[in-house]
Amino acid sequence: MTTAQPLQVTAAHNLSQSARAEVEYQTNGDLSSFIPRGDTTVTLNYFRPPEDGSAPHNYVEKAPNGQPQRNFGDFDVQVPIHDIRGHESEYTLDKDAFQVVSDVPESAEHDFADDESIKKNYYPEVEKLILDHVPGSNRVFLFDHTIRRSTPGAPRAPVTRVHIDQTVKSATQRVHHHLPEEAERLLQGRYRIINIWRPLNGPVQANPLGFASSSTLKDEDLIPIEHRYPDRTGETAGIRYNPAQKWHYLSGMKNNERLFLECFDSEARKPGTKVLGGRVPHTAFQDPRTPKGAVGRESIEVRALVFGP
Repeated sequence: MTTAQPLQVTAAHNLSQSARAEVEYQTNGDLSSFIPRGDTTVTLNYFRPPEDGSAPHNYVEKAPNGQPQRNFGDFDVQVPIHDIRGHESEYTLDKDAFQVVSDVPESAEHDFADDESIKKNYYPEVEKLILDHVPGSNRVFLFDHTIRRSTPGAPRAPVTRVHIDQTVKSATQRVHHHLPEEAERLLQGRYRIINIWRPLNGPVQANPLGFASSSTLKDEDLIPIEHRYPDRTGETAGIRYNPAQKWHYLSGMKNNERLFLECFDSEARKPGTKVLGGRVPHTAFQDPRTPKGAVGRESIEVRALVFGP
């Protein structure tokens, strides 16, 4: 995953849609008519392997001449999805590889438009949040972030394909890449990669994030995909469809809520562990109940190496 480039503040909230939502808010006191809630069925986009049987790959930047940007496909599946609103505390990193943190204080970062400002103001808040809410964690290294906006022409849009950002191989590579002098020592203990996800224009009305419990994901459902940078090759995971996977979302997610998405946990690989998988498939999705004129989601995800205990 690449770090987001500095963005210019534009009419990212789509004035006509935002104005309509504001009228609704002033009239009724909330945005409930723009926020679908409760369980439903949605279409998710799953991994389809390359037709020639080759190893799947994608290029992070422009592909070399004559090469496809990615050599694998996808296909749509209708799946039930459960709204966890009101039951957030029932889900944990060790069981589900996701958890929700509510009532987070307002950020010192307001615009989320410039990388350096985000690193200065928002990164320390994310680090503290992780140390406060991931038991046993004693060190955090934030290695990048991505801002996604639903507006046409945005540098990064919500990803509408089921995936996991890291694999066993790439998580280990991340430690060596970012902390080379300490890597061998750090890899002897517990290490994780956790994404901290939040909306920027909540409550989320359209393009919410879906996530499947790690405890319902089988190892054979994960397909390694080479993630080719100009100077190195990482690895992400495509997900093979399996009806046993249980999907969830948090309706109307607000700016003062955070979603922890655990992409890798070394503890899950140990015999007798209570950690059920330690990797969470996720994707943006279109809710068929979203009313016309709802505002497209804007969000930021910060990716962290988390060490300890």
